[in-house]
Amino acid sequence: MAATYKGTIGVIGNGSWGTALAKILTDNGNTIFWWLRNPTAVAHIQAQHRNPHYLTSVQFAPGSLIPTTDLKQVLEQCDTLVFAVPSAFAQGVLTSVDAAYWQNKKIISAIKGVLPESDLLLNDYLTTHYQYDLDNYVAITGPCHAEEIALERLSYLTFSGLNDALTCIVAQAFQTRYLNTTHNHDIWGAQYAAVLKNIYAIGAGMAHSLDYGDNFLSVYITNCYREMYLYLQEHFDKVHPSDEQPDFHTSAYLGDLLVTCYSLHSRNRTLGTMLGKGYTIKAATLEMNMVAEGYYAARAMQHVSHQYKIDLPLATCIYRILWEGAPAATVFKEIEKMLS
Repeated sequence: MAATYKGTIGVIGNGSWGTALAKILTDNGNTIFWWLRNPTAVAHIQAQHRNPHYLTSVQFAPGSLIPTTDLKQVLEQCDTLVFAVPSAFAQGVLTSVDAAYWQNKKIISAIKGVLPESDLLLNDYLTTHYQYDLDNYVAITGPCHAEEIALERLSYLTFSGLNDALTCIVAQAFQTRYLNTTHNHDIWGAQYAAVLKNIYAIGAGMAHSLDYGDNFLSVYITNCYREMYLYLQEHFDKVHPSDEQPDFHTSAYLGDLLVTCYSLHSRNRTLGTMLGKGYTIKAATLEMNMVAEGYYAARAMQHVSHQYKIDLPLATCIYRILWEGAPAATVFKEIEKMLS
C-alpha cells in the first residue's frame, strides 16, 4: 500500500468519481476534507459513513474524512485539492470564493472535460484568470471507472504534470492493491484525449442504438483513435512547452478511449444509447442522474478545434447531432462513408 500523502487533502465534488477518489485516498490512510453541496448528504456521511447518492456500497472508516458544505473551510485547511466537480459546474465553484483561496494550492484535476463557459481546460483557466503556477498542477486520466474502484477491481490511472517530482508523489499517493498508477509530462494531451474520448463514446452508444454491430463499432473506434491521435500530435506542437513527445499509444489515450466506448459503466456511451433510442437530452440526463461530460465537450471542442485550425470530422458529426438537432440515423450514414 502507498504511503500516506504528506499534506492535507481536500476532495471537491461528491459524484461517483469524487467518491471513488475519496475511497482510494482514505484506503491509503489519509484523512481528507470532503466538500459536498448538499447538507443532507453531509449528515448522512457523518452518520452512516456512506455517500447516499453515489457508489453507495462504499463504506468509509469512521474518522477518515470530514464532510462539509463549507468550501472555504476546505480551502483554508488543505494544501492539496482534488478537483472532481463536473466541468459544467467547475467554473461556478472556482468563482464562488475569492481567487486568493486557490493560490499556492496543489491542484489535482479529476475533471475530464473543458469548462464550457470559457472553452478552457482547468489548468488553462487557472493560469489565464489566476496566474496559477502550473508546477503545482496534476491531471488524472484513466482508463478507470468509478464503479470498478468501488468493487476494488484492478484498475489503472495516469497522472500528468509538468513538475515531475510532484506528479510522481501524487501518483504514488493513489497507488493501492487494486489500483496501479503511472505518470507522464503531458497535461494538455492527456486531458484533451480524455475530452475527445467522451465525445466519441456518445457516438458509440448511438451506433449501438441504431443497430450497428460490433464490426462497425470496431471500425468506428479505430477511426476515432486516428482522429484523436492526429489532433494530439498537431496540438502538442502548438501548445506544449517541452520537446518531450509523449507516447500516445498508451492506456491514458487509447485505453481510455476503448473502455469509454465499450463499457456499460460509461455514462457517455449510456447517454448516446438513450439518445439513439429517441430520448431528449433533458430526459436522458434526468434518468441517468449523472453528468455525461461528452455532451458539453462536443460544443467546446468545436470552438477549440477552430481556434487551433485542427479538423475533427467525427467529433463534428456527434456535435451536429447533440447541438444542432441533426438526425442521428442520417449523420451515421455520413459517418459510414468517412470510415476506413
